[in-house]
Amino acid sequence: MTKVIDLQAYRIKAVEQRGFRAWHKRFGETYGAKTKLADLSDSTLYILALPGEKTAVAFYELILGILGLGEALKFYYLPTTDQMMVVDIHLFLADQVRFELMRRLGWLTSFPGEKYTLIEMVQRFKEMKAENKATPPKLSKAQPDFDVYDALTNGDKGAFVRRKLQKALEDFRIRLAT
Repeated sequence: MTKVIDLQAYRIKAVEQRGFRAWHKRFGETYGAKTKLADLSDSTLYILALPGEKTAVAFYELILGILGLGEALKFYYLPTTDQMMVVDIHLFLADQVRFELMRRLGWLTSFPGEKYTLIEMVQRFKEMKAENKATPPKLSKAQPDFDVYDALTNGDKGAFVRRKLQKALEDFRIRLAT
């Protein structure tokens, strides 16, 4: 008797395994095709929100795995166009991670990336980037500088929120320690 193979399920499973293999080892947590930013632990989210080379490598592991481009170490051997694409996706994902961190602090009420899985954000990066440009993260009305934010154009609202990163990282680190 022949087995019927669900090719779509097989492809999703393969992307899931390639994309999250290194993260399973790195963070000691389980991730899958349906993993969204909200599913990441506070400690993993904090690590990914930190700027620096260590974090970039973690993002490269995920991105290269999902796109089927190999291990993170192969990043430097990719053609320049692929390197630029990976860097762009990395910067986009880092923003989304930081917005999730600010959402958990109660600073943001929503942001476009929260509704997508990590795999979707990598695979549909160009589309998601355009959506994020058109719809900036929404600052909580409880924030003391909400009126300043509210008066800005959509393009400036994203930059305004990003300038809060350092304080957000400090507050989140304190939250983790307690």
